[in-house]
Amino acid sequence: MRLPKPLEAVILDMDGTLHDTEGVYHAALKKAVSAVGFSVTEGFVHALIGIPGKETDEMLKAHLGPAFPFDAYDRLYDEYCEALLAEGVRLKPGATELLDLLEERALPVAIATSASRRAATLHLMRSGLAARIARVVTRDDVARGKPHPDVYFEAARRVGAAPEHCLAVEDSFNGIRAAHEAGMMAVMVPDVLTPTEEIRTLCVAVAPDLHAVRGLLFNA
Repeated sequence: MRLPKPLEAVILDMDGTLHDTEGVYHAALKKAVSAVGFSVTEGFVHALIGIPGKETDEMLKAHLGPAFPFDAYDRLYDEYCEALLAEGVRLKPGATELLDLLEERALPVAIATSASRRAATLHLMRSGLAARIARVVTRDDVARGKPHPDVYFEAARRVGAAPEHCLAVEDSFNGIRAAHEAGMMAVMVPDVLTPTEEIRTLCVAVAPDLHAVRGLLFNA
């Protein structure tokens, strides 16, 4: 397929798109919730994908009620995540090849993530991408996180491109909604979630992996 508009830059989500981390976060969350005597459904965990940490914490507290010992849970969650990610952050298939192509084409690239600045910096160092992507917009850099478009507007500003000429690559529904709201050409690469019909209407393409995104850009 051809992109509907000329391409000036590529904006990439981080967790679940470049980094194979969503499964880690979900496992840590469910384990920490269980450790303090509570439980959550898979559907509830999926509803948190793409939403910044502070907002997910509030959703979790509202869902589990005032008896939920959030501080104890939060300590355990951090411990479990650190143990799972301490040896490195795995890249999603095709991430390296996609970045190689963007460098060859001299296409500006940025990350637009719901993660905090601290988490994004640490995980990009562990995955080896910190040296390859200089522009990183986090939840800490904007007034509102995904599904609001703020991180995408800021990413476009930093790469010096009009939002409508940016390709945004996302794995989550909330990320796709944010990118679409910013006016970007959104491509979903499903990770945990299978796109619904609503989400498909917000995308210019749904790609099976980042290799396919590379192919799309190669022919752009």
